[in-house]
Amino acid sequence: MCKTKIVATLGPASQTRETLTQLIQAGVNVVRLNFSHGSAEEHIARSEMVREIAQQLNVSVGVLVDLQGPKIRIACFAEGAIQLSAGDTFILDGHLDGQAGTQERVGLDYPELIDDLKVGNILLLDDGRIQLEVTAVDTQTRLVHTIALNSGKLSNRKGINLLGGGLSAPALTEKDKLDIITAAELQADFLAVSFPRNAEDIEYARQLATQAGCHAHIVAKVERAEVVASEEAMDSVIRASDVIMVARGDLGVEIGDARLPSVQKALIARAKHLGKPVITATQMMESMIENPLPTRAEVLDVANAVIDGTDAIMLSAESAAGRYPVEAVQAMVRIAQGVEHETHCAQNCWDALQHLCSDAGKSFALSSMISASKVNKDLGVAIVTEQGETPLLMSRCQSQATIWAVSDKPALLRKLAILRGVTPTYFPDLDKQGDIATQLIHLLRKPAQEKKIASILVTQLESVEGVGHVNVCRLLNLAQQEALFA
Repeated sequence: MCKTKIVATLGPASQTRETLTQLIQAGVNVVRLNFSHGSAEEHIARSEMVREIAQQLNVSVGVLVDLQGPKIRIACFAEGAIQLSAGDTFILDGHLDGQAGTQERVGLDYPELIDDLKVGNILLLDDGRIQLEVTAVDTQTRLVHTIALNSGKLSNRKGINLLGGGLSAPALTEKDKLDIITAAELQADFLAVSFPRNAEDIEYARQLATQAGCHAHIVAKVERAEVVASEEAMDSVIRASDVIMVARGDLGVEIGDARLPSVQKALIARAKHLGKPVITATQMMESMIENPLPTRAEVLDVANAVIDGTDAIMLSAESAAGRYPVEAVQAMVRIAQGVEHETHCAQNCWDALQHLCSDAGKSFALSSMISASKVNKDLGVAIVTEQGETPLLMSRCQSQATIWAVSDKPALLRKLAILRGVTPTYFPDLDKQGDIATQLIHLLRKPAQEKKIASILVTQLESVEGVGHVNVCRLLNLAQQEALFA
């Protein structure tokens, strides 16, 4: 069983029922719907298909709606593209018709960009393939004069980033606000906000989602330089969100490739410290768009993210438009499993995580798991959960224990599908007045797979007369014939 979760983007290469079934069987835990492409009707149909297949396979699969956000782009060229050479002068024209770009100038789909610029700024176009230095800004005529720092082809509607960040474009566009309504209609489990500048952007997205009847967990896509400018800035956005996505594409453009590895590690570490799940994304298996096997560099990239403690690793074009979507998932699973066998609960795990315990019951549950897992490598943990707080807490500790989150709430289980090391388990007939441990052992017993479970820690809330609800943990040592497998 792979502890690290797999997020796969749906698209032309993965939208058939047969391929989607194969993806889920291969190990996909969350599917991403990229709202930069496709209609609302298409996304709703895809989400319904995901739910149908997941129900047939008896697994919990989350649906992540990824909002397009304020992607700032140049407009179009009359000839479709131009060739720039280093030293060429080039103008960004806020008044130019959207289809009238020439060798000397091009329009903007976000003219307000001009107000954010000053002489000396470096603009990065097409993910940094073209670099322009601002030499003059005329806010009256709405012209930005630049000089090309390198040579290359520039074609229609390529994105614009500002080196070092600082653009004032709001995180949510009018299109995003309409798409949040669609997310509510398809009952999204996760809602990803693109290009948030600060915690206020995340809180605003949550407010709009609540108003629309969308109860998804809010994912902050970290793409702007200002969000990673300091630990304080990181922590502010992490605290405001439910999940963090290290979106390495635009983030790498804004901060530069040299800083990206250390920033990725810092984001994962801070999110883990603050008790929030992390998705690591962008170009993880890029070569598998065209090839059936990953490069060694991609293997190490995925492995390092797992070692750092990411909850999930994500496929974008690899699964949406690539030739080998299923093989890409299988490769990710193999790499993650290979690394997970070598990762263990840190010696100071309790010291690092106890501040996340909101009450004594959760402290007791976490300390019980840590203690039991250190002396028993064949440990399973079954958590009967109403809100998902205890599974989230236990998943922050990279132990070798197998964790089952048991609930009769399908929507909750889909949200727990992102948590590293946690297997969401649907149990609609749980008798909470009966012997829960016996019921769970019967539920979790399955044909032998990879790992034998010789002991199981059961944690649940029980009602005690005169006291109220208390968190009860029981460690059961299973007889040889009763052993579970995961």
